[in-house]
Amino acid sequence: MIITFGAFLLYWVLDGLYFDALRSQLDLYIGQRGISHVMAYTLSALPILLGVWLVQRKWNFAQYLGLVGNPFKALLFSIVATAPMFVGYYLAFDVNTEISLNQILISVIAAGFFEEVFFRGFLFGQLYRFTRLGFVPAIFFGALWFGAIHLYQGHDLISALGIFGITFLGAVLFGWLYIEWDNNLWVAIFSHTLMNLSWLLFSVDENAMGGWYANVFRIISIVLMVLLTIYSKILKDRSMKIGQGTLWIKNNS
Repeated sequence: MIITFGAFLLYWVLDGLYFDALRSQLDLYIGQRGISHVMAYTLSALPILLGVWLVQRKWNFAQYLGLVGNPFKALLFSIVATAPMFVGYYLAFDVNTEISLNQILISVIAAGFFEEVFFRGFLFGQLYRFTRLGFVPAIFFGALWFGAIHLYQGHDLISALGIFGITFLGAVLFGWLYIEWDNNLWVAIFSHTLMNLSWLLFSVDENAMGGWYANVFRIISIVLMVLLTIYSKILKDRSMKIGQGTLWIKNNS
């Protein structure tokens, strides 16, 4: 736990101090803001990888961060689950004709991938998978942190609290999907990425809050994610991984 929190804090401090400068420096050579953003994010993952190595003493980062699961199954699930958002937003909002490659790389691909790897794969995943902490304490600090970093999107106290609540609950949802789909982080990555894409593609809102129409279709997609996950368990005759015995403290088994 100490190593996990320490490595994540190191990443956070270095990211705050040097990310913008690193991205700007890369941009001088690459000349493409979105690609520079992705590369800077990749380099900022070094403290996370160090944390995984210190905990596991092995170099198989993909396994311990949940990246060895089936990406095709995860993508199919995410497409079906987020379909209500794409259809609903197409009917309710205008298509964003000014969408750019930079926006897709930064707000969709980089946000969906790196936020899930750092917050769910590492900060939550290491605590839940490799300690006796149950789901609630393991997800709480990461979800709290995740919600806090989105507060800047709020224009006033009410909107800031609303954005915090939505992103906090989103972190809980993605963490739950990660574990229930057999530690397959691609489910959370693709779900997060496609939700962001639908938001951007149809100019839903400038921040994560959204209005009534936006949240109705988002809630439908979230409910569908939960129902599809439960249905997959029923088909395979398997119990849910997160339940009474793993909610707070896991037993020795």
